[in-house]
Amino acid sequence: MWDQRYSIPDYLFGTEPADFLRREAGVIPSGARVLCVADGEGRNSVWLAGQGMRVTAFDASPVGVEKARTLAAERGVDVAFNVTGVEEWDWSRQYDAVVAVFIQFAPPDLRDRLFGWLGQAVRPGGVLLLHGYAPRQVDYGTGGPPSRENMYTTDMLRAAYDGWEILRLDDYDAEIDEGPGHSGRSALVDLVARKPGGRG
Repeated sequence: MWDQRYSIPDYLFGTEPADFLRREAGVIPSGARVLCVADGEGRNSVWLAGQGMRVTAFDASPVGVEKARTLAAERGVDVAFNVTGVEEWDWSRQYDAVVAVFIQFAPPDLRDRLFGWLGQAVRPGGVLLLHGYAPRQVDYGTGGPPSRENMYTTDMLRAAYDGWEILRLDDYDAEIDEGPGHSGRSALVDLVARKPGGRG
């Protein structure tokens, strides 16, 4: 499905980073090791590399990853791209920051495991930046899957990362324009959280 969606001539979600990432990336120091999860055509990983981060990214779609490599070359940045799904990734590798933007392909059983994997991949003292849709997004129809159960709530995220320092947790509506895949009024949920321990 994703290979087919990414096969359009243009970029499905545009070539600029999610507004959330541009706004919140200040919590990630320059030179940090960053993992971008299910990063599709590379808009977020390529932008982070342009900000001086050492970025690793993966996606299950070879078509998406090839477009990401093209975008990185056009921008003159290096990203370590990988073709793999979330269930095959080596989550024991830890990073200063893990970025997961609109990864709501995961139904509840996989999502619960994925939340654990994301947390595992953050080093102690590192940060998680997670951005997705709230359940009412299904009514807006401006992006994301048509499944309320795949969406996020603030209570869900607070419980998933209990014991972490919550730097931002918000549920809000905003107009977004991120290519044909995400466009219009959207119901959004943001989490920025720091893992306990480490040097901060």
